Amino acid sequence: MASSLTKDSVSPGSPGSERTFFGHPRGLATLFMTEMWERFSYYGMRALLPLYLVAPGGLHLDAATATAIYSVYVSLVYLLALPGGWFGDRVWGPRKTVAVASAVIMLGHLTLALPASGTFYGGLGLVAIGSGLLKANISTMVGQLYDGPDDPRRDGGFTVFYMGINLGAFAAPLVIGTIGENVDWHLGFALAALGMALGLAQFLLGGRHLAPASSTVPKPLSAAEKYTTLRKSALWAGIAVVFYAIVGFSGSYTLNWILVPLTLLGVIIPVMVLTRIKRDRELDRAEQSKMSAYIWFFVAAAVFWMIYDQGGSTLSLFADSSAENSVFGWEFPVSWYQSVNPVLIMALAPVFAWFWLALNRRGKEPSTIVKFGSGLVLVGTSFFLFLAPLSIAEGGHKAAAMWLVAIYFTQTVGELLLSPVGLSVTTKMAPAKYASQMMGVWFLAVTAGDATTGLLSIAGVDLNKSGVVALEATLAVLAGVAVWMYRNKVKQLMGDVR
Repeated sequence: MASSLTKDSVSPGSPGSERTFFGHPRGLATLFMTEMWERFSYYGMRALLPLYLVAPGGLHLDAATATAIYSVYVSLVYLLALPGGWFGDRVWGPRKTVAVASAVIMLGHLTLALPASGTFYGGLGLVAIGSGLLKANISTMVGQLYDGPDDPRRDGGFTVFYMGINLGAFAAPLVIGTIGENVDWHLGFALAALGMALGLAQFLLGGRHLAPASSTVPKPLSAAEKYTTLRKSALWAGIAVVFYAIVGFSGSYTLNWILVPLTLLGVIIPVMVLTRIKRDRELDRAEQSKMSAYIWFFVAAAVFWMIYDQGGSTLSLFADSSAENSVFGWEFPVSWYQSVNPVLIMALAPVFAWFWLALNRRGKEPSTIVKFGSGLVLVGTSFFLFLAPLSIAEGGHKAAAMWLVAIYFTQTVGELLLSPVGLSVTTKMAPAKYASQMMGVWFLAVTAGDATTGLLSIAGVDLNKSGVVALEATLAVLAGVAVWMYRNKVKQLMGDVR
């Protein structure tokens, strides 16, 4: 990376004013590498997780329980991004929060690496907490490197940063997945810890290149607020300890005592947050109208992520049990499927960016609503494709690997239609009062989608059955069609946002 650091003429006193990283402030290199290694550790562990849960050499759980655990874990990561952003804003500031978060993630992976089932869920919890703390704050720090939202390098900087995400996500299953599946599960989790350690080291060593604002607490808690927050936190923690102590000593404890409350929270909290914002009387009529439109996008996104994130659970477990995981006679680990999406993102994202610009010049670029609806239809189509390998497996044969690659390809195209648009529309439609919180609200759509998958699994629904897959596919397609049919109403509610 050192060879890419060059002299550049930028305004004196700005972060990284003497040397740049691909024309951007040098601090971007620090955040790029930190995020790349964090995603390496996260996606590597995530690729192993459902396989380890069902493996005879792992926890040897049934597929429904494994899917529920995986879904709850992913939903928690995104749910905790909301308090994670609050923590950075009110308690430690972004830089300290990211440093602590990285250490917590590393400790979580090390705990997962211990050959004891009793510590496994504690390790998952630590990784979820650390990821939630890190997710919102590191993106904030990227923005702080630039001279406000009008800096012409800002969008390009975020593009470079997101390349780090996909590089880490691409490499992780190939390295961590191979070692975990073929050598030792716990060694794979240990490699995830090593990846996070490298990210933390990069962050600490390169911290001097970050913006000074990253060390400040934007809205520090007052003494009274600290006392109230600590008192409420201690109260709820005490209630939880007493409750689970009673359940444990009564001998009635099962894993569902943890899974069910967490999945319910994953559905209830997003509804509560949206309801609170929508009912805020301080919002003017235009902001209220935009929030009504935003709820359409939010619900549609939750349906999208409910299906999309099953690429790491339902599809992965199907590949493990019922697919011919080989190309031209060469076998590969099941976890390698998780590298398909990031490599396609890196290949297709520039193509989509060029395509939208070309259409825009001709005045033919599809509206936000059309892109969103198309993304939903495509993710539904991916599960209609899933019916083919399911049928092959039900006939007693192994499904070809290319069926799964086709499913991941269709989902990735859908993601490129929906996800960037969702991020953009979230920032554009956010009420001024909630401008800094709305990105966390967008993440709650992922939480709601994954929590719904978790609830279905806990209820005993077999997500690898043709009827269930067809129902989910139909739901997504109908949701996409509904968004398109009501596009004029949603456009009206959006006001001046396009």
